[in-house]
Amino acid sequence: MLALRPNCECCDKDLAPDSREAMICTFECTFCADCATDVLEGTCPNCSGELVRRPVRPAAALLSNPASTKRVLKAEGCAPKAA
Repeated sequence: MLALRPNCECCDKDLAPDSREAMICTFECTFCADCATDVLEGTCPNCSGELVRRPVRPAAALLSNPASTKRVLKAEGCAPKAA
């Protein structure tokens, strides 16, 4: 089950469980749409995987399967993909 991490690893922007701005890779690294598109160009800086929109968990399902509260932030920030 997806953890639904609460923030962007690059800029620390809050990403609610129902956010349509949350982007993830297959390892569930989480980024906001702006960082995923403008900075990372659609590629996860951790695993080089594709970043896609994170699905939204229905509100009723959040009651028994809440989103994670653990924030993950890259201390060095995110740099654009090397050419």
